[in-house]
Amino acid sequence: MKLTDISVALLISLLLFLFFPTLTDANDIDVSAKSAILIEQDSGRIIYEKDANTKSRIASITKIMTAIIAIESGKLNEKVKIHEHFTNIEGSSIYLEEGELITLEDLVYGLMLRSGNDAAIAIANYVGGSVDGFVYLMNEKAEELGMSNTMFANPHGLDDSEHHYSTAYDMAILTKYAMNNETFNKIFGAKNYKSYTFNEEEKVRYWKNKNKLLTGLYEYSTGGKTGYTKRAKRTLVSSAHKNNMTLIAVTLNAPNDWNDHIHMFEYAFQNYEKVKLINPGKYKQIKDRFYKNKLTIKHPVYYPLTLEEQEHLSSSLYLYKPPKEDEWAENGVPEPVGRINIMLDEEEIASVPLFFDGNPINNHNDGLLNKIKSLFFFVSKVDPYD
Repeated sequence: MKLTDISVALLISLLLFLFFPTLTDANDIDVSAKSAILIEQDSGRIIYEKDANTKSRIASITKIMTAIIAIESGKLNEKVKIHEHFTNIEGSSIYLEEGELITLEDLVYGLMLRSGNDAAIAIANYVGGSVDGFVYLMNEKAEELGMSNTMFANPHGLDDSEHHYSTAYDMAILTKYAMNNETFNKIFGAKNYKSYTFNEEEKVRYWKNKNKLLTGLYEYSTGGKTGYTKRAKRTLVSSAHKNNMTLIAVTLNAPNDWNDHIHMFEYAFQNYEKVKLINPGKYKQIKDRFYKNKLTIKHPVYYPLTLEEQEHLSSSLYLYKPPKEDEWAENGVPEPVGRINIMLDEEEIASVPLFFDGNPINNHNDGLLNKIKSLFFFVSKVDPYD
């Protein structure tokens, strides 16, 4: 390698260190946002938060809720006729025209990539029958998801109501839920899209996503939704994936939101790994004669942990006492028959159901087990490979 090449490489490394320094403590994260949160997608673990439960205006990240309701309506392939009152709205637009026909799916792409307020109104009227009807659906979904500090008053997030707000935490809950939907993920992570109308004269629209993290600023970005109004200021929800771990970041009122998200993502990727706590299949650690080789775990369990935290894991095993002879054969086997509770220090981080797979008739007469009146308790070190 030439000396000049080495110098350039060192300069690049220095710049990366200056802009994105190695962070070993969440308190070291410099976030410009008034409210912020970072969670891991599968477990929902909160890795970083700052005033995450403070109610705030949220601007166009509102459209995450609008999008998932439209997707779950099952009407994406249906054609929506655009009426004049769909188009008379301020702010970001995909420039819908009265009388044109466009699929609901294309409207959702326009909603998410270009933040079209006209798309939001068209979606609300088509799916909800009216804007008020759609807002009712939005608040019903928010309640269902446990978004206890959220109220929706419109499908777009404009500052036209004093009763439209959420929190960084609630928006993370919503995004976590929405990202379990394959169609939402596809739209959420689209860098660009081509839309067609179905009128006599076909019209084509080309849209590029407004999310700069996704379109080039951050290599691990997988999706997101931007927002801005004069009163809400800059809002942003984004996701990133690296080393089998997907993260969701939310910032509200963040002057430097792109860097806020990158700093939070880099902190998590540098300090956490997604650890498999439990494998699916037969649970073989129990030695009791009745239960031995009859306990099954249906799904693997993962959790993001630092290296230090991995040394502080323990587990507790709870099981129904074995039945008396053919009690389960006659009355049915409990589902589940027990649980493994996994602890990080004193905090429960996972509760894994155990299912019975075998002959439910108990031919054994273990005196000790017969003395147990309810559940028995067993503590062991968690082994992620058992």
